[in-house]
Amino acid sequence: MAAEPVNMPVSLETIAQTEGAKEIEIRPRVGGILLKRVYIEGTAVKAGQSLFLIDPEPFQNTLAEANALLREQNVRAVRAKSEENRQRQLLNENFVSQRAYDQATADLAAAQAALQAAKARVKQAELNLSYTTVRAPVDGITGRSHFSEGALISANTSLLTTLTQLSPIWVRFSFSDNELAKLGEHVNEKNVHHVTMILPDGSEYPKNGKINFAASKIDPLLGTQQLRATFDNTDERILPGQFVRIRITAGEPKAVYVVPQVAVLTSDLGRFVYVIKEDNAVVQRPVTVGDWIGKDWIILDGLHTGDKVVIDNLIKLIPGKIVEPYLLDHSSLPSPANSASANG
Repeated sequence: MAAEPVNMPVSLETIAQTEGAKEIEIRPRVGGILLKRVYIEGTAVKAGQSLFLIDPEPFQNTLAEANALLREQNVRAVRAKSEENRQRQLLNENFVSQRAYDQATADLAAAQAALQAAKARVKQAELNLSYTTVRAPVDGITGRSHFSEGALISANTSLLTTLTQLSPIWVRFSFSDNELAKLGEHVNEKNVHHVTMILPDGSEYPKNGKINFAASKIDPLLGTQQLRATFDNTDERILPGQFVRIRITAGEPKAVYVVPQVAVLTSDLGRFVYVIKEDNAVVQRPVTVGDWIGKDWIILDGLHTGDKVVIDNLIKLIPGKIVEPYLLDHSSLPSPANSASANG
């Protein structure tokens, strides 16, 4: 076949791992005895749905006490206000000293401050009582419960369970600096055209992804650029922790050559193809290959327009052998645009 250049965006492929867009640790905001787990482990829950119930009785008692103190303080504030009004009238009529009125004013301010503190204690007691029902902060899939009913749990420290948001699903992956050199630049959300997830069975995930994180520098320990893509996962088909493959198409289209996989051979020095010279002698031509497209290799370097690449009877060839070539018509070759996606 005669080598003809094809403008094609560069694609890179690597192993990746999925993770939930949000992975939340559910911890109680108040401590106490765990009365009940009110969800089924491993099932989907909605934001605000109850997950656990902590014994509310101590917090109900605290709220009742706070309300009683609030009523008491409210009475004191009313009495202090009345006394301040009376002292003001007596001062205006010169029946009491300024000092007596100042004392009444100070008592009123102290009573009003104590009233505000009592209201705050009631509000906090109501808040703590509401925390005895542990609720899901977001939609997601619940994990197993780490505590059984009757266990004593501590505020802000005891891990009750985990909650994972599955839609969207995130996929973490990375490319080495050498791989990124094929693009001529580092990957970011602006220069990536397509992001495809390849499932463990080799099939492509039907929904395209988007880059939602690209590290601004190369990891000095691994020599890679860390990346993350997001995919819609409303049917919850993809679970966190799965190993998949990610293929990205990025950068500006480059002139490459597409030849059948059988035409690309391997030696100790690397991959090569057989090229027929003008005198019909066969020579080995080292090539740099990219990904597969269906049953074809993408040749990034080593070929030139018009080169006659041998694609049949390769087992009979040795460098320098004279052959009688038959040129295959390009119209009978599959178009790269119609071929299957890269899988190597």
